Amino acid sequence: MPDKMEPASPYGDFVLPFDIAKAGVRGRLVRLDAASARALSAHALPEAAARVAGEVVALGALLGSALKLDGRLTIQTKGDGPLDLVTADYYGADEVRARGVRGYARLDAERFAGLADKAFAALAGTGALAITIEPKMGGKTYQGIVELSSAGIGASAETYFAQSEQLPTVIKLAAAPLYVAGDPVPHWRAGGIMLQMTPDAAKAGVESRSDDWDRLSLLLKTVEDLELVDTSLAPETLLWRLFHDDEVRVQPPEPVIFRCDCDATRITTVLKSYTPEDRAGLADPDGIIRARCEFCGKRHEIPPDTLA
Repeated sequence: MPDKMEPASPYGDFVLPFDIAKAGVRGRLVRLDAASARALSAHALPEAAARVAGEVVALGALLGSALKLDGRLTIQTKGDGPLDLVTADYYGADEVRARGVRGYARLDAERFAGLADKAFAALAGTGALAITIEPKMGGKTYQGIVELSSAGIGASAETYFAQSEQLPTVIKLAAAPLYVAGDPVPHWRAGGIMLQMTPDAAKAGVESRSDDWDRLSLLLKTVEDLELVDTSLAPETLLWRLFHDDEVRVQPPEPVIFRCDCDATRITTVLKSYTPEDRAGLADPDGIIRARCEFCGKRHEIPPDTLA
């Protein structure tokens, strides 16, 4: 396997596509470092909640890059638990900007403090996971919604593919804080790996390929969280550990950055749909409406003359 691989890819902030052609399986490995740290920096979250947010951001990079999307893919969870909302956006690359991700999570701190169990099922509660695909050029917006799995974000996404795409898919996600000496704020890393049977293999339904799928799925589930987020571990080395008995082919890595496309123009457009009375209630004493982006923390100032 190693002699078939491309030169070593960067060990952080990338998505690495790969395939196991003989088994009719394709996959992607994502590892986020600076991108995930920035995505989770706008809001301080307890570790259990931040792990979920990091996993959703990693999932966005996996799915969005797999679609080769030129627009935006949004993953959103809504539940009745203390962590009632988690959302992540993946933006495809365009002429001036690289592909990127951003994320946001909303937590009821009081309800969270009262939880004896900080597992995902208790954090998110009962709810749904929605995946929305918005192509930039051509095509229609698509949304698929599935019930949140108590087993976590990865299991919920597997359900989405089983119901919406009818493609056997297995996903493993992880997120972990990195503490740097002298800095009390954790820097979050996130990672994930996905295997999916190709449409042709799924249609063929050959028994030998089904056996391969079962074996490869079990191997993927053995990956450790640390292996997914360890930026000192080459992704090719990780794939070798998992699938050394198979002929794995990797493609060039695709860099991923933190990216937030918020801008004052969009906020102004929304505010113009409000009545003057409603807008007056949103403005500060100087008449300026100040809106903070929940994803990146940037504050946008909308003066009254732009709303006339």
